[in-house]
Amino acid sequence: MAIYHLCIKIISRGKGKSAVAASAYRSGEKIKNEYDGIVHDFTRKGGIAHTEILLPQNAPQEFSDRGTLWNSVEKIENSKNSQLAREIEIALPQELDREKQIELVREYVKENFVNVGMCADIALHDKDDGNPHAHILLTMRPLNEDKTWGAKSKKEYILDENGEKIKLKNGNYKTKKINTVDWNDQDKAEEWRKAWADITNKYLEENSIQEKVDHRSYERQGIEQIPTIHLGVSATQMEKKGIATDRGNINREIKHQNKILKEIAIRIKALMRWIRSLTTNKNKDTLTENQEDISLESTTLSKQNDLTDILYHLVKENADNSNIDLEKYIESYQFLKEKNITSISELKESISVLRDKNYKTTRAIKDTEKKTNDKVELIDQAEKYLKHKDIYKVYTKLKKSKQEDFYNEHTAEIILFKSAKKYLKEHLGESKTVNISKWKSEVTALKKEKKSLYNQILKIREEVGQAEKVKTCIEQLQKQEKRLSQVKRNELGL
Repeated sequence: MAIYHLCIKIISRGKGKSAVAASAYRSGEKIKNEYDGIVHDFTRKGGIAHTEILLPQNAPQEFSDRGTLWNSVEKIENSKNSQLAREIEIALPQELDREKQIELVREYVKENFVNVGMCADIALHDKDDGNPHAHILLTMRPLNEDKTWGAKSKKEYILDENGEKIKLKNGNYKTKKINTVDWNDQDKAEEWRKAWADITNKYLEENSIQEKVDHRSYERQGIEQIPTIHLGVSATQMEKKGIATDRGNINREIKHQNKILKEIAIRIKALMRWIRSLTTNKNKDTLTENQEDISLESTTLSKQNDLTDILYHLVKENADNSNIDLEKYIESYQFLKEKNITSISELKESISVLRDKNYKTTRAIKDTEKKTNDKVELIDQAEKYLKHKDIYKVYTKLKKSKQEDFYNEHTAEIILFKSAKKYLKEHLGESKTVNISKWKSEVTALKKEKKSLYNQILKIREEVGQAEKVKTCIEQLQKQEKRLSQVKRNELGL
């Protein structure tokens, strides 16, 4: 099944990142960073299916070598907190073969990035674990016509009401920063996300594949369902081998719950359509009778307002009728009596309440699931942080000459530690305290809350079923009255 995933990140020196290291890791190459002298060797990395560099027309031809390209970037960026590159990570549709996947990525990158002046370093990864994806590293600076790097921004004088420059106390003039390109504008991310969905769907359609992807969130699509969690490489590999994982079990449970939520929503919509048709048909019948000036007895539904009375009399009248499902009539009678529903309009109101209750409960489940997932991720990152903390300490205390070998030997642990440290820094809040036992207790409470909410959904499902039984009884009553009405018409010669 084609899935949509597009993640945008910034490779920043201020966060301990390197454009050279990022490129070497994603391409599986050995590249020396001239900025700090560190050699990044990832030639033993597996799962790299394809790499290439795409350049705009005004880029130097030597940038076709990624070592040259990214060392040029590292050299032009002198600041300790410079933004070196933008990375876009995308999930590739498994329905397409490798050649089509490459064409898809290439076309997307050319149209959205290279054609506006960015250099692009592409790497397709596929470990046969059901998660083929691509990493796209993009340059942040525009290129000048003479093929040198241009400025990211320029200063512009701020003028007063008379059009004069405003002088500051220190003697300088007041200025503002103007970006030379719009690549960092907030709406660009949305534009790139939509473009990936559009071009993916185009390729799927061209290859006679019915699947579609959508860049919008479930909420923006108007789909009320719980998002599944990301499995990750390890869990995906285990699941592929038939080994159940905790994350896999969570997703299976969520998929089952989403199936029920979707089913309830469809059934409620069908009930609301039926209620509307009752009103419409009743109006049409009244109009026809007035036009033909025919004086006939009203139907039971229009003559008697109390639905419980109607069902009660039907049960009595058909007690010996084997063709009537009396149990359904009795259940419908009890449901209406319990809900104090005496008319079609009250039945409509009851179904509307069910619809709203289903919506609110579904949203509450989604919110609870998100809180749970956030807390579980926090626990996971905290455990990784504590697990690899000692190795990272050893790494930082080594001399520079020994760091390279140690880094190559413990690359995964160091990367995991840095990633966990960054995540905790961004998500711990004001306390900045790692408290795994407390978070686990909160997860337990959230799961209990979600279970209670889900039980409410199941009760809503039961009520929908009872409303559907009332619908069936009323439809049977309408058929019965239609037959009687036709007999009466025949008797009157109509």
